[in-house]
Amino acid sequence: MADSSPVTLAAIIGAHGVTGDVRLKLFGEGWESLRRFKSFNGGAFTLKTIRSDNKGGAVARFAQCCDRNTAEKLRGTALTVSREDFPELAEGEYYFADLIGLPATSETGAALGTVVDVMNYGADDIIEVERPQVEGQRTKRFMVPMNRQAVLEWSAAGMIIDSAFVID
Repeated sequence: MADSSPVTLAAIIGAHGVTGDVRLKLFGEGWESLRRFKSFNGGAFTLKTIRSDNKGGAVARFAQCCDRNTAEKLRGTALTVSREDFPELAEGEYYFADLIGLPATSETGAALGTVVDVMNYGADDIIEVERPQVEGQRTKRFMVPMNRQAVLEWSAAGMIIDSAFVID
């Protein structure tokens, strides 16, 4: 499913110290996973160093940021890489970004909605599916564990969810 669309891996949430380091909010597997990428945002940011902030985030230094004022101006900047730069996966593995946007159907072919989020609270990954909009009603969502019992099949074309796991 490799394409060139950008995937957000972290966001700069502020400066750290006076030498241009920035604090990062992470959206992936942890700060160590960012080391494999040498640049972000199409080459706009070249990673020099990165380390844990011991609070679930990271502290990074980019070649283009050498003082606190510059670091502060970067607050709110999303750090992206091209999807094609991600390492290849083994059979049955996936990136969250590849699941978001997939259409979901039941095993009988009934349209259930679209995957809008993927979360992990320590056990299985959990997908959140948004139901199709019904005129005059709030949009409904439901969550399903991303395992073989609930998600019977998935591919780049969509996923099939066991209707026993669908909550109306």
